[in-house]
Amino acid sequence: MKIAVTFENGQIYQHFGHTEQFKIYHIEDGKTVSSELFDTNGSGHGALAGFLSDLGIDTVICGGIGGGAQMALAEAGIKLYGGVSGKCDDAVEALLAGTLNYDPDAKCEHHGEHHGSEGHTCGEHGCGNHSCH
Repeated sequence: MKIAVTFENGQIYQHFGHTEQFKIYHIEDGKTVSSELFDTNGSGHGALAGFLSDLGIDTVICGGIGGGAQMALAEAGIKLYGGVSGKCDDAVEALLAGTLNYDPDAKCEHHGEHHGSEGHTCGEHGCGNHSCH
């Protein structure tokens, strides 16, 4: 099993589509056997699902994530645990122990805040074309 966690300074990065690094954990017999950092090399939004699929990732832990990215991960057969914060290592250990607190309906933080009000629409910042992240 391989778990990818959005990564910044040891913490879970809160915007999936903008993450510059993932920490990838290799799991065997329910335990972490190794981990390494991978740069996304500018991949973002929907491209990240393909990037993770190419790495053989089974599971993603992240903070906020948009609907488009959620669908792309689901289509790639990657299980998602969104709405998580804190240290990456702690989140993986909690997942393996069956105690991870996550939000199955996690969304990117800005999504929906001002949409439709004060003349702001998703299309103004790119959401309209690819669902935020």
